[in-house]
Amino acid sequence: MGETPHRSADAGTGGTRVTQSHEWPAGASARVAEAPVSTRSPGGTGMGGGGALPRSRKFGAERAFRGLTLAAGTAVLVIIAAIAIFLVAKAVPALRANTENFWSYEGWSPNETQPKFGIGALAFGTVLSSALALLIAVPVALGIALYLSHYAPRRLGTALGFLVDLLAAVPSVVFGLWGRDVFSSPVGDFSVWLNKHFSWIPLFGGDGPFGASVMLGALVLAIMVLPIITSLSREVFLQTPTANEEAALALGATRWEMLRTAVLPYGRPGIIAAMMLGLGRALGETIALALTLGITFGISFNLIQNGGNTIAANIANAFGEANETGRGALIASGLVLFAITLIVNITARAIIYRRREFTESAA
Repeated sequence: MGETPHRSADAGTGGTRVTQSHEWPAGASARVAEAPVSTRSPGGTGMGGGGALPRSRKFGAERAFRGLTLAAGTAVLVIIAAIAIFLVAKAVPALRANTENFWSYEGWSPNETQPKFGIGALAFGTVLSSALALLIAVPVALGIALYLSHYAPRRLGTALGFLVDLLAAVPSVVFGLWGRDVFSSPVGDFSVWLNKHFSWIPLFGGDGPFGASVMLGALVLAIMVLPIITSLSREVFLQTPTANEEAALALGATRWEMLRTAVLPYGRPGIIAAMMLGLGRALGETIALALTLGITFGISFNLIQNGGNTIAANIANAFGEANETGRGALIASGLVLFAITLIVNITARAIIYRRREFTESAA
């Protein structure tokens, strides 16, 4: 009691000094004391294994990669914003010179002294042909994807899948020329048959001529988007957990019931993504529709009578002979197509995100 703490003596001098363990951080001395002598650092001042962890480099590979990915993501947003600014800047003068309502007028005469043009008929034709193409292509694509992934033998499924993927490599102008010169004749005959037997339905009415119609354009579009939807859906179906499929079969389900209860629900987000990607391709298709549609301006639900037009096809057909105001009008229509495409993609992402949240909460 009352005595000063004992200090260790130096073996060489007999003097007193604080031991080296008092100079280490709290808790370090106990760990060093417990460690074997051979694991201590030569000077008795470090820890086993070479001391403290090395400090991260200020400009290492990880930081460089992080900066590169951030720059790439930012560049995408900057490019989208730059495209939007360019379209708006070029479209405003033509919109100011327009003497008709841009949203409701169904004609297109921007090269006249009094420019008159509207986007209503073009936007309607774009959405109608794309929606009809998607309606035709999706059931066929899902059927092909299910057959290739769960019914066909592996070798046959791989070979057929490769052939389906090759359709995506065919240029759109080839589809357009084939649709105009070869496919238009059977589509015209089928349109005449529909008009003869179902003319009481407004979709198949009219007095002709038939051939270069929305139906022809939609069928060509459906063939063009078919490989995209099929390929993505097939990959999604192949990712279905084997345990889910075997559990359904073990409960007595048939193969179709297994697909309906295990495969299709699991791949629903991927199916939606494939559909939206195909819709985006259909909305922006240009030359194929320019060669197969009748190129008229008007809002009509008739699918078999000559006519129909889209924003992209109108840009391809009218840009060569357009004056300054006409080019501005075409750019304004391109701005509307740009907005429609963005809305479609944002909607698809929202649907997939909500579906993922629902799946995660259920799990």
